[in-house]
Amino acid sequence: MGFRSRHAQGHRPGMSDDDNRKPLTRLAQAGRKPEWTGMPGQPGAIVSPPVWRASTILYDDVAHLRRAAGSSTHERLFYGRKGTPTAWSLADALTEMEPGAAGTMLFPSGVAAIACALMAVLKPGDKLLMVDSAYDPTRNFCTQMLNGYGIETIFYDPCDIVQLSVGLADERVRALFLESPGSLTFEVQDIPALTALARQHGVVTLADNTWATPLYFPALSHGVDISILACTKYIVGHSDVMMGSVTATDHWFGKIRQTAYLFGQMVSPDDAWLASRGLRTLGVRLKQHQDSALAIAHWLKDQPEVARVLHPALPDCPGHALWRRDFSGSTGLFSFVLNGGDDVARAALIDGLAHFGIGYSWGGFESLALPVDPARYRSATVWQAQGPTVRLHIGLEDPADLIADLDAGLARFRAVRDGG
Repeated sequence: MGFRSRHAQGHRPGMSDDDNRKPLTRLAQAGRKPEWTGMPGQPGAIVSPPVWRASTILYDDVAHLRRAAGSSTHERLFYGRKGTPTAWSLADALTEMEPGAAGTMLFPSGVAAIACALMAVLKPGDKLLMVDSAYDPTRNFCTQMLNGYGIETIFYDPCDIVQLSVGLADERVRALFLESPGSLTFEVQDIPALTALARQHGVVTLADNTWATPLYFPALSHGVDISILACTKYIVGHSDVMMGSVTATDHWFGKIRQTAYLFGQMVSPDDAWLASRGLRTLGVRLKQHQDSALAIAHWLKDQPEVARVLHPALPDCPGHALWRRDFSGSTGLFSFVLNGGDDVARAALIDGLAHFGIGYSWGGFESLALPVDPARYRSATVWQAQGPTVRLHIGLEDPADLIADLDAGLARFRAVRDGG
């Protein structure tokens, strides 16, 4: 399932060695090698690599089998667990989205990708610096799994570089985990500064880049060693496939790949094909998610029932200057804090929404609303707010319909809050 560097693989006909294609062109073209879209000896080719399903791979004779087992099995038919061109095509395309990447490995979920990446770089006795605003399953893996292997996790304030500098000075610290913007509350980290600081101490950096994707934030170009995506979200884009990916620099990709193979991690070719199909429309989908979410975030800011909108692309949001410097766009996920009220009033808002589903995950074409309580998931920082928090994923519906739906929801919230 892995993919070696694009330069090691060779270019398609017509590409120059100085490949300066824009990201949207890469989205359309990557992962479509002639050997995956055509048949030897026959002219022409199909547009998209097909679904190659396989467990057993047949060999011509015993000598052929032994030669195969004794040589590289990467991106070559060997056994179904090592992948087929369907998965290699997707990995190839994701690698092309991260300038400086050596390769990408695919996983059955975002959490599996995070877990494998951490296991690839950590060993018993090591310490991990984990951002306090991380995705909750990431926290759980650290406190429940890594702790059992003798790996200590130290949570840190996402915005306190001084505190982090002290932590990095500990010679047992092996890895620094970043997530920007942070889950639920959307703090933006100074990733170029933090990765530079980590390099000074010989510490590997990993980043959960699911919110922005490499299209809006190529993490490796900003100093990150290992970039992780929950492809379940924007890469797939249709709420019908679970998948994760890990893209790494040349120094770390071999270790990531070997760890994935040892854990038996793989994705089905059917899921890889669906994710590849979603990837082709990532550019136009993200633009719509961005435009609609910004329209709704600006509207929410003006509502008296809303105390704060947590969206890094808003000029008055903490971290906006960093977002503006480092990111080329925003996406559809953000939160807002209600002005007073309690959980019952918040539920009245959410339960009556007509155009928002109530469910976990995000990144699909449908809008979602979720009650979130950030204080439950903090240990190095304290979350305080004027009222309950709601996280929205803005899908591809007309924003005018979504605003009308939220307007009615805020009226329900106000009625319960004020006892009307």
